[in-house]
Order: sequence, then structure tokens, then C-alpha cells
Amino acid sequence: MKSKWIEHNGKKIFYQDFSSNFFNEKAVTEELAAVQEIVLSEPENSVLVISDFSNTEITSSLMPILNAASSKTKAHVRKTAVIGITGIKRTLGDLLTRITGQPLMYFNNVTDAKEWLSQE
Repeated sequence: MKSKWIEHNGKKIFYQDFSSNFFNEKAVTEELAAVQEIVLSEPENSVLVISDFSNTEITSSLMPILNAASSKTKAHVRKTAVIGITGIKRTLGDLLTRITGQPLMYFNNVTDAKEWLSQE
């Protein structure tokens, strides 16, 4: 598992690392299963998340898997920052938000995402 807990400005953030998987759906699915287990073990409305999809394609077959995971973990997530989502991937991200009701905030880099998550 590439994902890990990090800390920024005294806040614990779960960095979900889906980056550099390119078209490897299996790698994304396996990472997603691992991070989902961790998020579900945390109290409701407590997890600050960075999801990094840089250099990873979101295919049409991944969308239902991402939707299901997001719906399942939604109650445990307080805020989600997403990195590496542009163009058509942004459209798919917006669709995910409409389907699951879990709002996503998009950033160009980890630093800005960490700053936004740590401000409360």
C-alpha cells in the first residue's frame, strides 16, 4: 500500500496515493480496498483526505468502483482534497460528487491541498 497518514499544521491527514498507476485498474482497485478499510476504522466525520490521482487514468470501469467506495466511506470523511484531476477526469470527479453527495475540492499540488485541509 502506497497510502499513508501524514501531518500538517497539527492535523492528521490520510494521503490516499493512487498516483502513477496510469491505466493499471488493478493497482487502483487494490489501493482503494486498502484505504477504504482504514477510513472505515476511523470515527465518523473525522478523516481529512488527500486523494492523489496524478498520472492515473480514471476509466469507465473504475467509476462504479470509486462511486461505491465513496458512498461507503462518506460518513467517515470530513473533507476531501483531490490532486491530479483535470480535463475529462474533472468531469468524472464532478459526477462522483453528484452521485455520492461527497464534495471534492480540487488542487494542483499537495501543498495547497494540505493547507486547505488543515484550516478549520
